[in-house]
Amino acid sequence: MGTADQAAPGTALPAALAEPLRPVSSGWIGRLSLNLVGMWIAWYAPLQVLLGLHAAALAPESKELVFGIATAVGGLCSLVTNPLVGALSDRTTGRWGRRVPWIVGGGLLAAAGFVVLAAASTVGVFVAGWCVTQIGLNAMLGALTAFLPDQVPAGQRATVGGVVAMATTVGILAGTGLAAAFGTGRPTLAYLACAAIVLVFMAPHVARSGDAVLPPQWRPAGGLRVILRGYWISPRRHPDFAWAWLSRFLINFGNGAGAVYLLFYLQDAVGHPDPAAGVLLLTAIYASLVVATAVVGGRISDRTGRRRVFVAVSGAGIAAALFTLGFQTWTAALVGACLLGVSFGVYTSVDLALVTEVLPAAGDRAKDLGIVTITSTLTGMLTPVLAALLVTGPGGYPALYVTAGLLALAGAAAVTRVRGVA
Repeated sequence: MGTADQAAPGTALPAALAEPLRPVSSGWIGRLSLNLVGMWIAWYAPLQVLLGLHAAALAPESKELVFGIATAVGGLCSLVTNPLVGALSDRTTGRWGRRVPWIVGGGLLAAAGFVVLAAASTVGVFVAGWCVTQIGLNAMLGALTAFLPDQVPAGQRATVGGVVAMATTVGILAGTGLAAAFGTGRPTLAYLACAAIVLVFMAPHVARSGDAVLPPQWRPAGGLRVILRGYWISPRRHPDFAWAWLSRFLINFGNGAGAVYLLFYLQDAVGHPDPAAGVLLLTAIYASLVVATAVVGGRISDRTGRRRVFVAVSGAGIAAALFTLGFQTWTAALVGACLLGVSFGVYTSVDLALVTEVLPAAGDRAKDLGIVTITSTLTGMLTPVLAALLVTGPGGYPALYVTAGLLALAGAAAVTRVRGVA
């Protein structure tokens, strides 16, 4: 009998664990992307608009505190759920495959959370509803991310990663648009629309996902204690994974710190006459360039077989964009948005491909990708704190953008230490 990563002599790895060799079809990519778009719509419509409106309706005098509590507790749920569901899906041996049951279960749980939010008339129920929703959406994300190393061959991963980046951007924009269109007061209708979108957009993918069944004898050994111990991946034993994780953390930290107070930056530092309209324009420029460059950058990376140089150069481009914002002019903001969109589009597609190629064990793909995803959750929780300290200090916004740029540069340098990927 083999282990999760090593077959006994004369025994082939099962399809669930073997390295994929056949390119995935455009239809498969489209169905995965649709699932991701629905998930991100449901994620960002509340974060961008709905939760804030709801908090203001429930507690007008302390809406900031209520919103902060909901998002902080939801962030903690994300931190725990993603790698845990990943580890559990790695061990799932049912007839429907390893990932599909968790995608469906997560989608149903997220929909139930939106129903709770729609009915929430107290702060406690409001926070609980968002926690349930976050657990469901993170369960989906933990399983969906694993489809890349599970089914996409290494030579196609940056291209598919670019499509994933496009789906993420489209989902964020569509979620914001949905919230703006339907979210007023306590946004009951918008919450119910999010629930429906999650389920409808999920259906085509789970119906034809190609998720391979893991034979019971290949199930990774160990219970919850082993799973929790597996959250620590030794940098000494797996240095490439450690450097890739650190690079991703630093670049996302820098990028997040630079973007978190954009509205106040335009209002207080740039002196824009309509800061909200300025944010909308900069976001539109950024998003359109991410969509335009993600697939192109990923395709070039796949054709050349190179990963590190694309991540390093795009990380440096993100740093350049952040340094540019430090000049505190509207022209600098426009140039920075263009640089950031082009750089982040290439970065997000190729970095995802690189990470899948340094995972320590085939049997733990989803769990290990969940540990990688923690970088986004951590930076989302920490960047507002860092940004607030810098902006309110003597250096103001220049100090913020210089610091954010240096973090991104450090992340670009860290990826050059990865040795097992070209």
